This record gives sequence, structure tokens and C-alpha cells, in this order.
Amino acid sequence: MSDRAAERMTKAVEAFARDLSGFRTGRASAALVERVTVEAYGAATPLNQMAGISVPENTLLVIQPWDPSMIPAIEKALNNAQLGMTPAVDGGVIRLRVPSMTEERRKE
Repeated sequence: MSDRAAERMTKAVEAFARDLSGFRTGRASAALVERVTVEAYGAATPLNQMAGISVPENTLLVIQPWDPSMIPAIEKALNNAQLGMTPAVDGGVIRLRVPSMTEERRKE
């Protein structure tokens, strides 16, 4: 019984940590977009399973799809996710500039 309880508590803490990693702090983090779902090949697929997500600068996310033909679908999913960032397609990658934190954003 106690082993099951410990396992459930561990899973709860891990889920909480995942949720915290998605908070906006004004710094770019792959966690901000990795769980965005993209309609691809007839199924909803998490972005981190169809593209590499890198953080070359503190305020910039770069998403490089493994299949470049999926760029329009990824761009649409990012727009629909209402992240407060506008995706910019640049050749074979999508760039997302993370806006700095304002007082209004902090209150959100």
C-alpha cells in the first residue's frame, strides 16, 4: 500500500514540475511549446515528437521540423495555441521571439 502511495506522489510531483516548466518567465524555454499538438498525418502529434526545439538566445525559440512539409501545420498549431508569440517562418525553421515580461503579463 505505501509503495503505491509513494509512486502516486512521485508521479504527482513530476506532473507539477512539468506544469511549472511551462510558465512564462520572459525567457525562452522549449517547455513553452513542446506540448503544443499539431495535426499531422491524420493524428494530433506533440510538437516535440516532430521537430527539434532549440533555444539559441534567451528570448528566441527555434523549431526545426524533421519533415519541412509540416511547417504550415506547425505554424497553424502555434498560432492556435495562443502563446502570445507570433511564429515567423524562416526557410526550414520557425522562429518564436519570447516577449519580455510586462506588469500586465505578470498579473496574467
